[in-house]
Amino acid sequence: MMDKTRVRTYMERAEAELLGNVLPFWIAHTVDHQRGGFFGEITDDLVVVDDAPKGALLTSRILWTYAEAYRRYHDSAYRMMADRAFEDLITRFWDPEYGGLYWMVSADGSPLSMRKQIYGQAFGIYALAEYYAATGNTAALERAQMLFDTVETHSYDPVNCGYLEAFTRDWQIAADMRLSAADMDEKKSMNTHLHVMEAYTNLLRVWPDARLRARHSELVQVMMSHIIDPNTYHTILFFDEAWNAQSENVSFGHDIETSWLLVESTGVLGDPHLDAQARALAVKMAQAVYSEGLDPDGAIVYEAGPHGLVDDTKQWWPQAEAAVGFVNAYQLSGEPHFLEAAMRSWDFIEAHLIDHEHGEWRRFVTRDLERPKGVGQAEAKVSFWKCPYHNGRACMELTERLAHLLAAPDP
Repeated sequence: MMDKTRVRTYMERAEAELLGNVLPFWIAHTVDHQRGGFFGEITDDLVVVDDAPKGALLTSRILWTYAEAYRRYHDSAYRMMADRAFEDLITRFWDPEYGGLYWMVSADGSPLSMRKQIYGQAFGIYALAEYYAATGNTAALERAQMLFDTVETHSYDPVNCGYLEAFTRDWQIAADMRLSAADMDEKKSMNTHLHVMEAYTNLLRVWPDARLRARHSELVQVMMSHIIDPNTYHTILFFDEAWNAQSENVSFGHDIETSWLLVESTGVLGDPHLDAQARALAVKMAQAVYSEGLDPDGAIVYEAGPHGLVDDTKQWWPQAEAAVGFVNAYQLSGEPHFLEAAMRSWDFIEAHLIDHEHGEWRRFVTRDLERPKGVGQAEAKVSFWKCPYHNGRACMELTERLAHLLAAPDP
């Protein structure tokens, strides 16, 4: 039987981390009072990089985190952060001429990269829908609807289904599709489709539109038929336009994140057949990560190729997603090793990633638990990619999911 005392302690630790560290950190350290919005980069020891550019991605993730926190806890400080992020997103990143969100602005707010990355539009939809759910601000819902229409108009592939990766400011196909320098220059990716699916899930919760529902259902089926490998239960990372796989590496963090977000998506759709498929896949995906990506210390490593590990670092966001994904697999299967893996994941986070001196979480440690120094954004506490979304969301998901487990009657 589940050890309810241990699970309750685990739940309380996750909520204490959220309310005592993650949420207060971003309020205290990241607000740019002089120029508006939020600082683009802060070092591990809390030095603001004053001229760092600012990204729509970071603002969207701050908006989602504090809107969700406000919806759950009704704290006015969280509402103020969400309001600030909403204003920042629509005043600095919204393209008034061509629609959609710019990718990057300078430290003073002038456009720096006006490309339209669909990954970035997806996070805008995700955050705006959450802000509307939390506050009832209809302008946020209207912006989310506009972004949905823009993505469908310019990025949707009517021949093969799915979404193309990147565009110029005026919505011409970009010459370089890459989301970051680490990615492949291909027309479709797992990562973008995962987060479009996540965004459409959240938008459907507040806007039961028939076209949105149809596209969302189709996207869920694309995830299950093209992106999740039926033989390995890992996600394939990159594709050409016709869904021919162009990559061989496995990202364990994305796999475990996909496993639980897929179930969230089918739950919102309310299709019993798709939901049953998603639940079965989620357990198999979690088991694949458990069997192949989990180290004895409780952390998952970053990435593997056909011949073994290609990146054995232990990054902050995969550990956050593992804590949620393994709990989700336990909820679906009742298999105790998943719950144990989730709790050991949190033990690792507390021991090696939470910064008990400066606050928030460190970005990563090496496989032998060393913390690299002097490597710029790779070690930044706040950056274009380092945000409160993964760890904040994990804390909120764990608090809610574990409360449900504790409330359930003993078998």
